[in-house]
Amino acid sequence: MSDTGDPTQHDFSDSIHSPMDVAETKVRAIGELIRDARNLSAEDVERISKYQREHKMRFGEAAIALGLANAEDVLYALSQQFQYAYGDEHRRKANPELVALVQPFGHQAEAFRAIRSQILLRMHTEDETMRRALAVVSPDSGDGKTYFCANLAVALAQLGGKVLVVDADMRGARMHQIFGVDNSKGLSNLLAGRGGKNVVKAVPDVPNLWVMPVGVQPPNPLELVEGPAFGLLLRELTSKFDHVLIDSPASVFGTDGVVVAARCGAALVVARRNTSKISKLQDLVASLQSANTRLAGVVMNEY
Repeated sequence: MSDTGDPTQHDFSDSIHSPMDVAETKVRAIGELIRDARNLSAEDVERISKYQREHKMRFGEAAIALGLANAEDVLYALSQQFQYAYGDEHRRKANPELVALVQPFGHQAEAFRAIRSQILLRMHTEDETMRRALAVVSPDSGDGKTYFCANLAVALAQLGGKVLVVDADMRGARMHQIFGVDNSKGLSNLLAGRGGKNVVKAVPDVPNLWVMPVGVQPPNPLELVEGPAFGLLLRELTSKFDHVLIDSPASVFGTDGVVVAARCGAALVVARRNTSKISKLQDLVASLQSANTRLAGVVMNEY
């Protein structure tokens, strides 16, 4: 990015690669994947293969039956075969909030996939020039907005399109913690004209997913998102990614979230079940509508 502060001068292409650029095109057999994951010997593999033939089972089922693998090993191998992001044990410990990644077959992940389908239907447009970023907003802190935004991003990435999460919550940023990426530079640096290279971070072990962290927490977050640079940046990002999700501050902290949503053109509201007050939720929806923001829906979070 140049020192002029114009985010359209920043080239994000160095940070964005197709999954085919970073992964082998050859699909490995599930037996090879399980063998490598469990450090099985040639004798173990032959034993599994023999049991498989005798009992007319799949390799993974035979390995489990012989006690040489477990169900998690098989799920991980399948995820590798089908290029479906699935977090290993290290990821589960480091990023437990990413249920769509570390528990992709659980009921919470299934809920995110269902919501993903609804959002894709509501946001679909044949005109690529009308592609919008989607702001995730909430009435209050603790509603689960960031948790929801991060998992929705994973669910979208698992479809195969290029997905970017931008942390625009410059009052309480957490995306860099959830995804485990460096936060030394990010959105605030770009908007203040102090950007540089590598502000878009690829999420480790999750193909198709990138994060732009918030960067240095600024003293003037509202002014930064109200300025023209933010709109220009969103226009560039939506031209380079299939899906752009923006995490924004809760409305209890001010109008930042509504401004971010207006710049994006579309918003998804997250409220907490049995906690959020109807009056605050109604006020937020009314503010979004008065700003001519397309409402993708309202989600009641119970997790």
